[in-house]
Amino acid sequence: MDPAALRTVLDEILTDRKTELDDEQIALLDRYREALWRWNEQLNLTRHTTLEKFVSRDVADSLELAKLLEPGERVLDIGTGGGVPGLILAICRPDLRVSVCESTQKKAKVVQAIVEELQLPVQVFACRAEEVLELKTFGTLVARAVAVLSKILYWVQPHWDAFDRLLLIKGPRWVEERGEARHRGLLSRLELRKVATYPTLGNDAESVVLSVCKQDEAG
Repeated sequence: MDPAALRTVLDEILTDRKTELDDEQIALLDRYREALWRWNEQLNLTRHTTLEKFVSRDVADSLELAKLLEPGERVLDIGTGGGVPGLILAICRPDLRVSVCESTQKKAKVVQAIVEELQLPVQVFACRAEEVLELKTFGTLVARAVAVLSKILYWVQPHWDAFDRLLLIKGPRWVEERGEARHRGLLSRLELRKVATYPTLGNDAESVVLSVCKQDEAG
């Protein structure tokens, strides 16, 4: 597919997000899309197999996260699946130091293959996030469509000394998930804030980005 086709679909998103991508970044995004779809024929990595869904979901979600990350920040994408949002963040924000983890070995191998094909400066961990956090430190953990809020908070609960905050992309059920997490005591001494709200293009749903950090670090 000509990257010009991707640029045409991207224009509205980039305008809405007040974001600019150069021709090289758009070409790299198109190569990523192509690789993801090619591997998807062998392994279930994504349901977003039209250009419109790739842009309105995968790219749009990643751009919302990108706006919230500090220059040069160390970022870990937990449960990256086929590489969203981690690989897209690495393309759109080359200043970031991006790592991704995926505990499903077949998916991790595919992500590693895509990283090598696109020559992205991304470290791929074929394990659970908890194992990575025992070895490395990060500024921000990011996640999309990995698990409900309570599960994610439970996983990372022992490892808050290894990162500063979580940024989570969630849909309309986030309020219900927050209530469950509070009921289970998983938000104790944590502060959860909604830091972005945006329409999910193609339907009437609304997506949000939630920020979770320790109370003494919430600013």
